[in-house]
Amino acid sequence: CKILRCNSEYVAATLNLRGSNRNAAYCNALRSYSHCTRKTARTCRGDLAYHSAVHGIEDLMIQNNCSKEGPTSPPRPRPPAPNHQGFESLDICNYEKSFLYKHGQPPRYQHCAAFGDPHIRTFHDDFHTCRVEGSWPLLDNDYLFVQATSSPVAKGSNATVTSKLTIIFKNMKECIDQKVYQAEIDNLPAAFEDGSVNGGERPGGSSLAIRERSPGRHVEIRAEYIGTTIAVRQAGRQLSFSIRAAEEVARAFTEEQDLQLCVGGCPRSQRISRSECCRGHVAAETARALCKEMLPVEDVYFQSCVFDVVTSGDANFTMAAHGALEDARVFLPNAEKLHIFQ
Repeated sequence: CKILRCNSEYVAATLNLRGSNRNAAYCNALRSYSHCTRKTARTCRGDLAYHSAVHGIEDLMIQNNCSKEGPTSPPRPRPPAPNHQGFESLDICNYEKSFLYKHGQPPRYQHCAAFGDPHIRTFHDDFHTCRVEGSWPLLDNDYLFVQATSSPVAKGSNATVTSKLTIIFKNMKECIDQKVYQAEIDNLPAAFEDGSVNGGERPGGSSLAIRERSPGRHVEIRAEYIGTTIAVRQAGRQLSFSIRAAEEVARAFTEEQDLQLCVGGCPRSQRISRSECCRGHVAAETARALCKEMLPVEDVYFQSCVFDVVTSGDANFTMAAHGALEDARVFLPNAEKLHIFQ
């Protein structure tokens, strides 16, 4: 018996009646109410509320001089049908969907990269070439910890390259178990340290996934639960790291987590000027010609490439700069920021 629905529709139709045509609108609402009760007559025959409504309508129509025939109130808009994908639209393990649901717009993203000597492109599009030897955090926030270990590119050289990367995806209760990814030169696995390729047995385990784009050369890790994608590459004897992270995720850190190369670049004492390009193994003109083939635009990626080829004598560094530029092309929210000129 749906008499309660008839009652609520009548109440909604008469709740805010105002003005000169109030009586006509009231009669329309009563006729709609009457029509609704007639449709429920068969199922509501034994229901006391139904009989009360029917008698009440008759009395009200007499009191307000309403004719039984005439226009009725427009039907009240029905609430949207329950969304069977409701869980998905609020799925906490899909950052982009839940952000869109909460804020009515997609999240904003930031990009950081470390490649070559290492050169750091920060989330704020600053660009540094670093001396950093040993282990340094690229990221250290509530969701991610990424550490790069650097060693000299050649014996006695000031220049260093990334020889090891450790990436920790921190435990997120509904979505993933804590997962650790480690890459070293000549060992770029397509799995986490525990041998898994996703976030584990939790309901949102598939929101963290790893896949091999090019065996031993390029791995991609997608962390949908934090709106983040990471690329790890090997070119020659060095590793590179690129990330596209949701702005909210990139900023989720405390004052104690202040040393992050992706946020502040490398410390001033650790910066090398690319223009003071030390004596090298390869002449600058040769290096420029090699880099020009892969990087036609003479931006910081091109300059970094020249610096690396001159200092290391390794033409594979052209691939490192090219890979970083390709990642930036995919990851950067603003294509106009792709090229940086210094």
